[in-house]
Parts: sequence; structure tokens; C-alpha cells
Amino acid sequence: MGVISSVKRIRDSVLNKERSRQDLKIGIAGFYDRSSKLWEEVWGEHMHHGYYIPEDRTDHQQAQIDLIDEVLKWANVTTAKKVVDVGCGIGGSSRHIARKYPGSTAQGITLSPYQAYRGNELAKEQGLEASASFQVADALDMPFTDNSFDLVWSLESGEHMPDKEQFVNELFRVAVPGGRIIIVTWCHRDLDPGESSLTKKELKLLKAINRAYYLPEWCSVDDYVKLLEKNGATDVRREDWSYIIAPFWKAVIRSSLNLRSVWGLLKSGFSTQRGAYAMLLMLRGFDKGLIKFGLLTCAVPEV
Repeated sequence: MGVISSVKRIRDSVLNKERSRQDLKIGIAGFYDRSSKLWEEVWGEHMHHGYYIPEDRTDHQQAQIDLIDEVLKWANVTTAKKVVDVGCGIGGSSRHIARKYPGSTAQGITLSPYQAYRGNELAKEQGLEASASFQVADALDMPFTDNSFDLVWSLESGEHMPDKEQFVNELFRVAVPGGRIIIVTWCHRDLDPGESSLTKKELKLLKAINRAYYLPEWCSVDDYVKLLEKNGATDVRREDWSYIIAPFWKAVIRSSLNLRSVWGLLKSGFSTQRGAYAMLLMLRGFDKGLIKFGLLTCAVPEV
């Protein structure tokens, strides 16, 4: 049975077969359980891209922190009391936001038990255990009551959601009336007038990336805008920051070439190694204008 399962996985990988929703959930948790420690060792506690203005900056970890601050500034967020970090990684954004807005609390959710454990461990080490906490939970069925948070934050997690409509619905459900929702996510390009889908070559590239990163079908920023508006959102804004984060890809690829990173990658297992290779595929998609780093924000309608 084990041999048959292994052969099936290899065949599905070669064919870039789409995974089921349950397989995605299990795979995402396992992928981040295995890869998060290596990422932290190389890049620190922030598991997302950096803000590269100017584009030749080399202080990469500060660039990651700056991305959080610049997104908050772009969304006109000047204060927050209760924050939910949907797809929190090891909690870098949550802890930074909790420090940025004194008196606020942040709760992060992730599918990865390792990430939740490490997030809470870091919060304690940094004296933030009273204001930042993390748990294992599904973003499509969050363990929070309605109208719980005035800031709903999702930084580079939306691409993992197999049901984008349910994802957006949940963001609205847990937000207080008048609250702010921010989604920063990888999307494919908006379709041109007259197009009904991406090209076959574009779809083939995305399928290869999906296998490596445990991603479902992609959507566009325009698709997200429609979902926000369907929920009655006001003050809907969008922006493409692909050019702002572009230098990060090459920096990550360079960082993977030193002896320490190579050794860590060899120890981390096949799925992490495949994810490292897929960075080249992501870079190709970005260079071709297929893959976009989209920002969206909106206000939740008042009752």
C-alpha cells in the first residue's frame, strides 16, 4: 500500500495534478511544519516579502517589517484594538502590530501546529504573550464569534484558500461593523476584455507552482474586488505592488545558495526542496506579468 501511494504521489507530481481540499489542508500544514524552521533561521520571524523602495536596499529583514508598516499606511490604518492575523506564519506580523498599537491584542491562526507553537514561544520570549497569541485553525471556518475584530489582516495567505468566496465571507463575518479588512495576496493577472481564461501556457505554469506550494486554483485581484463588493464592502481599494517586492525573489534565491542554507535544505525534506525550486517558477510567472502581488482593502459596512 505504501509503494502504491508513493507511486501515485510521484505520478500526480509529474502531471501537476490538482489536489483535493482535504489534501491541500494536510499538505499546507505539513509543508509549513517542515519549512518554517529553516525560513526563520535564514530570514527571521517574518514569512513574507519585503518592501523594496529603494529597489537596491539590502536590509532584507527590515524590508519585511517595512512592508507591514507600508501596507497599514496604504490602508489608512492608524489604530487597532483587536486584530486577527489570518494565516499568521510564526506570528511576525501579529507581534509587530501589537507593538505598533499599544493596548491592542492580536490573534493569529495557521494550519501548521509548528507555526502556532513557535508563534506563542516567540511572543513569550518578546514579552508579548498577553497581547499576541496563536492557534491552529482553518481560515474557512474560524473559531471566533461574529463581529470580533476591528482589523482583519491577511498577508500572503489568501493564495492557499481553496474557496475564495468562503474565505472572504469569513473575513467579513469576524469583522466588526465599520472595521477594516486588508488582504495582501498573490493573484494571477486580470483577464483582458474578451478573455474567458488564462492561456494554456499560463495555466500550466500555475499548476506546477500549485504542486510545489500546496495551492489551489488561482484568482485575480478583480475576482477579489467582486467578492468584497458582494459582501457590501465600502471604500474598496486595490493596488499592484509587484514591482515593490520584486527584488525579494532574487534575494531569497541568492540566500539559498550559501552552505548553511543548502545544508538546511537537504535536511528539510523533499517538499521544502521542491518549494525552493518553485521560487524560480514564481519568478518566471512574475517576469511574464502572469503573477501579481495584489493589495486589497475595504471597510466593513455599518449595521
